Amino acid sequence: MEALYGFLIGPAIWLVFIFFIGGLVLRLTYLFALSRVTDRVFYNHMNASFGLKSILHWLIPWGSVSLRLQPVFSLVIFVFHICLLAVPLFLSAHIMLWEEAFGIDLWSMPDKWADILTIIFIGCAIFLFVRRVVRPEVRILTTAWDYILLVLTTLPFVTGFLAYHQWGPYKVMLILHILIAEILLILIPFSKLGHIILFFFTRVFIGFEMGGRRGARSW
Repeated sequence: MEALYGFLIGPAIWLVFIFFIGGLVLRLTYLFALSRVTDRVFYNHMNASFGLKSILHWLIPWGSVSLRLQPVFSLVIFVFHICLLAVPLFLSAHIMLWEEAFGIDLWSMPDKWADILTIIFIGCAIFLFVRRVVRPEVRILTTAWDYILLVLTTLPFVTGFLAYHQWGPYKVMLILHILIAEILLILIPFSKLGHIILFFFTRVFIGFEMGGRRGARSW
């Protein structure tokens, strides 16, 4: 178990980031090249103002008509993503790993904050899971892989919380926490989780189409 832990926080993390960054670069390069062939009309109507407005209105709760029609979902999804980014990036234990591995020294949040955000995140994940099950218009568009991705995204928070509080076998929870997080990073460029980057390009293109071409809002 010690050898596995050493591998996960040593060589594996470098391999994971190579897959993560390389995968995102390859996917973006492929999609950009494809769009130059299939979506050339977008490039004739590029409009930075509409592109930026399209991003900003979809980055804030109730910033678009679609999100205002679903106020609870809008708030939950916004909080979900804030916690998803804030805890991994600014957890004090992670900051030490960032500094040791990459020499990056970031601000760290108090552990109490991390605990609260983790609980909130898990609550949001449960809400999103149940919503996919009970809302017919969402359930019909949901595949088994969507459920798996949501569970995989939630598990690092659950295992990390259990490991920190030493509820259950500490070493097992810690290894599961690291392993699942690294699997997620590998999956991001090749799954729907890639929207962490693709979201911005999608919103810009829709802004070009609606604003630059049709003279209408995309939000």
